[in-house]
Amino acid sequence: MADAGSTYPERAVLGDVPPVGFYPYMQNRNPDRGPEDVPLPATLRACMDYLVKCRGTNGGADRRFTYTYFMGTTGAAFRLSWKEGWHDDNCAAWLASNDILAVFRRGFAAAGYEAEIICGAEQGKGSFRDRVVETIAERGRPIIAHGVVGPPEEAIIAGYDDDGDVVIGWSHFQDHEPHASEGEFEPNGMFRKRDWVEDTWDLMLFDDPIELPPIEDVSRDALAWALEIMRTPLTYGDRHNGIAAFDAWAAQLLRDEDFETDDMSVLWRRFSPHDDNVLVVAEGRHYGSGFLREAAAALPSAAAELEAAAECCAAQHDRMWKVWGCLGGNGRSEAHVRKMADPGARREIVALLRQSRAEDERISEHIERALTQLG
Repeated sequence: MADAGSTYPERAVLGDVPPVGFYPYMQNRNPDRGPEDVPLPATLRACMDYLVKCRGTNGGADRRFTYTYFMGTTGAAFRLSWKEGWHDDNCAAWLASNDILAVFRRGFAAAGYEAEIICGAEQGKGSFRDRVVETIAERGRPIIAHGVVGPPEEAIIAGYDDDGDVVIGWSHFQDHEPHASEGEFEPNGMFRKRDWVEDTWDLMLFDDPIELPPIEDVSRDALAWALEIMRTPLTYGDRHNGIAAFDAWAAQLLRDEDFETDDMSVLWRRFSPHDDNVLVVAEGRHYGSGFLREAAAALPSAAAELEAAAECCAAQHDRMWKVWGCLGGNGRSEAHVRKMADPGARREIVALLRQSRAEDERISEHIERALTQLG
């Protein structure tokens, strides 16, 4: 419960915070939006949609706060991770850097805010409830949190009830079993989650507003960050990262012994990390292409190289559709999983991944030359 002397209401909800979610579910809520399947840039986009309406315009700068913008500024558009074995967390955006907080601080800075990050593992979770109540009721700002509903990916807390015993918001996982059964739902579709504190890893608060740099400076910094992400071969000691992750991913697919089983639960555990990473590259490079074209418009002296990098990103997106095609197309079914056990299908995929590695090399070379031209 909130403090006995609290003057905050028992319930407060920022009902105009727009939803986030995986593409099939978002189509039901807002069919005009394209895929926004990466939780960090999606939650930043949704929170900024709300906060911009609250604080008014900022000389037109607020119009930059698109999903494409946050995919580029966080580096999510250019990432890839593969830890040897089959790990579902390969797709987590924060794995792109050895600094666990780097992508989050960059995302908040690109939004024009300082980030206050309250990590439960370091600071304890005792203050989570009170900070949510104060942030929603007094400051009128949504919160990005890891976990709450589903795995420790980014979700939005946009309200509370019962003095903070219940939180209300949006999560990419709220429509998926078993997470859809963890709580209830508000009339507008937001989740309601009781006993939420233990399922929450941290809170990321929009703290003091900061002056947004010119888009030229933001673009230049994001390009340098993209290059660092793509060319850092290892993170956290054992995760193959960036361009090097293509080699580890391909090598894993060539381990025929990993597929010598009829146990569907085992085969699903092979299929899911692979399919997640196909989406990482397909959606990432698609929005990376858009971000690079926007950067080319902002940085005309390097436009030719950035446009060339954008073309390579578009080719990566198309190539991932060919990877999906090797298993029967984009989708998740028992037929897809069983097809992945076919050594011939996996070797077709490996050939495409080797092409993708070379394409990412070209992207990084174009970005490097663009940065050199910018001085």
